[in-house]
Amino acid sequence: MIDHSFTQHEYAARLAKTRAEMANRGLDALFVTDPSNMAWLAGYDGWSFYVHQGVLLTHEGQPVWWGRAMDSAGAQRTTYLDDDNIVGYDDTYVQNPDKHPMEDLARLIADRGLENARIGFELDNYYFTASAFLTLQTRLPAVNIQNATALVNWQRAVKSPTELEYMRRAARIVERMHEVIREKAEVGMRKNDLIADIYHASVSGAEGHWGDYPACVPMTPSGLDATAPHITWDDAPLRNNEGTFFEIAGAHRRYQCPQSRTLFLGKPPQKYLHAENAVLEAIDAGLEQAKPGNRCEDIARAFNTTLRNRGFEKDSRCGYAIGLSYPPDWGERTMSFRAGDTTVLEPGMTFHFMPALWLDDGGIEITEPIVITQNGVECLCTTPRALVIKE
Repeated sequence: MIDHSFTQHEYAARLAKTRAEMANRGLDALFVTDPSNMAWLAGYDGWSFYVHQGVLLTHEGQPVWWGRAMDSAGAQRTTYLDDDNIVGYDDTYVQNPDKHPMEDLARLIADRGLENARIGFELDNYYFTASAFLTLQTRLPAVNIQNATALVNWQRAVKSPTELEYMRRAARIVERMHEVIREKAEVGMRKNDLIADIYHASVSGAEGHWGDYPACVPMTPSGLDATAPHITWDDAPLRNNEGTFFEIAGAHRRYQCPQSRTLFLGKPPQKYLHAENAVLEAIDAGLEQAKPGNRCEDIARAFNTTLRNRGFEKDSRCGYAIGLSYPPDWGERTMSFRAGDTTVLEPGMTFHFMPALWLDDGGIEITEPIVITQNGVECLCTTPRALVIKE
């Protein structure tokens, strides 16, 4: 039996929202290559995003899944689509410099009567290449190609009750991952051995719910490496009097719940404790502004003002939207907590409140996944909000 993550009614509501925005932009059709958007619209789930694939949506009927022929079986297993709306291209198109899969997509678009249509494509997307654009331009000269980057992403901003349930399950998983760090980390332990334990906890799941693969690998730099935000791990031993931050996520049915904490083995220097206190105070100030009707920039302003008053500066955003995601990142690529983002907060929006600080000899990450509620904000995790100190 196929175990769909959502009801047909929920998928229909998603299609209706997306089609309304398509109509607002004057689009006859939309072609999405972001696997998160493919999953959200059609249910497709598979590690096939290293080849060209996508979902074609018009204003009537089911979406059309299009991809590598061998992945058609995966579309039959994971989507709600009729077989006529699952279309695979020949394997000779795969990684062949003499032909491009978009040649086949162009034929599909023409066969569906869209050769003169106004069609939106996700032009600024990890999964849509310059050669894909040029091939479509050549093969469909009468198509009016429009930039529809993030059109679907914005329709995903407010989560349904089922989506929130999946994110809460992911929250239980990342809580367990942090528990494993507190339990297992010790001076002399190889970093890769600790990461193996974290991965085991992540996939094992929590409270009876299985763990999916996170959209990012764990970011776990120590010491001077922790002055940079996106370093992973090696086999170096954990050292005394050294800090390590762990930016990790639990995932369930592709819904991501990232959370970061910082471990210090030994007695932390006073400046780390000052930074911890400043971050914690600034988090509280930001959370006070996280409520319906306020704007993303209100959270950033409250956080940064408080942080600055405590003698620290953060020159990057302090949060972003999260939810359904595939590699290489767990963000939704829409809203950010930063000056100038005037997006109005609504109940059901979910974010990674990410007030990390990178110092001259290390980094401190104490972050919270949050959901905007009817009256304010809910932190999805119960992980203690503090430095993790093991002397």
